[in-house]
Amino acid sequence: MKVLIVDDERHVREGIKLLGEWEKFGIENILEAANGEEAILMIRDYRPEIIFSDMKMPKMDGIQLLDWIKENQPNSKTVVVTGYDDYHYMRKAIHFGSSDYILKPVDPEVLNNTLENVVKAWKREEAERKSSESSYQLLNQMKPVYRDRILTQFLNNADMKENMYEEFGFHFSRQYTAALVKINGKTISEFKGDRDLAYFTILNVINEILIENDCGIGFRYLSNKGEVVIIFWDKFDRIKELLFQIYRALQKAMDITCPTALGIPVDTRSKLIDSYQCAKQFLYSVNVLDKKEKVYINEAPLKSPLIDLMAFSSSIELAIKSGEIGAFEEVIEQIAKEFTSPLFLTMKQLIHFEKEYQVISNRWLKKYDIPANESDENIEKRLDIYFDKNGTFQLDKYIERKKREINIFLKLVKRRSSRKNVNIIYEVEKYIQANFDRDVKLQEIADKFYLSREYISRKFKQEFNVNISDYLVKVRMNKAKSLLKNSQMKVYEIAVIAGYQDDKYFRKVFKKITGVTPNEYRDSHK
Repeated sequence: MKVLIVDDERHVREGIKLLGEWEKFGIENILEAANGEEAILMIRDYRPEIIFSDMKMPKMDGIQLLDWIKENQPNSKTVVVTGYDDYHYMRKAIHFGSSDYILKPVDPEVLNNTLENVVKAWKREEAERKSSESSYQLLNQMKPVYRDRILTQFLNNADMKENMYEEFGFHFSRQYTAALVKINGKTISEFKGDRDLAYFTILNVINEILIENDCGIGFRYLSNKGEVVIIFWDKFDRIKELLFQIYRALQKAMDITCPTALGIPVDTRSKLIDSYQCAKQFLYSVNVLDKKEKVYINEAPLKSPLIDLMAFSSSIELAIKSGEIGAFEEVIEQIAKEFTSPLFLTMKQLIHFEKEYQVISNRWLKKYDIPANESDENIEKRLDIYFDKNGTFQLDKYIERKKREINIFLKLVKRRSSRKNVNIIYEVEKYIQANFDRDVKLQEIADKFYLSREYISRKFKQEFNVNISDYLVKVRMNKAKSLLKNSQMKVYEIAVIAGYQDDKYFRKVFKKITGVTPNEYRDSHK
């Protein structure tokens, strides 16, 4: 803490300095001034918490100084020190808020009692000031959140007390209109991803214009991400002008576009949600390829039939089976032409397309056992990256991204198909081993594993260096050898078990493979 002693007599200043128990009361710095003018300079530079001042001084007396302190440094505690026990000075000291009044010559006990009281008073008032300031800051931080929550509930037809709206300057009227301002990911990125700061800035710009015209209020609509709603209760003939003013002010402040649409006028507060829904439907039905300013006023939502991606499923299937991106490019070109003819594309159509694209993608990924890329982002957030800063959808960029995704998918399919087919050939081998005792035809195997006979023959030969028929004979002969060595069964019985109904043919094949007859083979292994 700092103390300033103001007196034109040096010995008085020295006496107060000597008599005060400064350290006891936490006083670290003692300043001096010879008159009111010097005191003002010292106060401006050092802002002392406690000021002792004489009343009669040259240039500027104590009364003038107290007047200046009350106006410019009201938090400082003042104590009048004078040699004149005059009610006139005491009354002036009280008028200008002095904490106490002491007489010269200064009594040490009186001085220190006064000092103790003013230090306590200053600390108490400072604590109150800090508490009040902290509460004010907290209120300022919470007020936008509170406003957004209350007005979101209001738009959703929640029943609340009217005095809650008066806090925000909301006016009740016979007519209302809602407008929707769309906030996309690029807007948030301008604030380095700080969503709260982005909305705070945007709403400051919007509400400054609305308050100036005393016609409405804007708030963050908490029921849906990326939306600011404006409720107009007056100046309906100027709404178009005001929305363009807001649109351009936001564009100038952040160098980015916030598409805006106006809903229908309604005659009661309970119907405001209908006005909002109308604005939203219209915003989702405008042409996102258009490069004009994105403010839409008094226009009914356009009704255009949605085109289904599912209608192209057969073409997509053929392109996937070809395994080449070239085949897909023709399909993509066909789809793009259908979706954007004549150069018209809506947000509603894009969202519908993305949903169907996700369903078809997951179906094909599942078929080839390829893990799907699970994303917690909603569709609109994924589409955000394809809008430029003027709010126009970049169709070429979107199509190129889809081509890259499909190309990656086709490469994964080829890789998985190669591994899968190798595994299938080993399944074919197991099937042959399990059914060696009957006449297994190549067509039966092809039907069993949904592969062509030619493909099975080729891949089996590549993996086992032998064709299927020779492999089947090999399996049968191994079974026959095992039975000849380890059983007393007749040769014709072994022939049947090995898959031969004619034991003479069995003997002929056995000798051709092993170089000896079945009986000779048995004798050699006794």
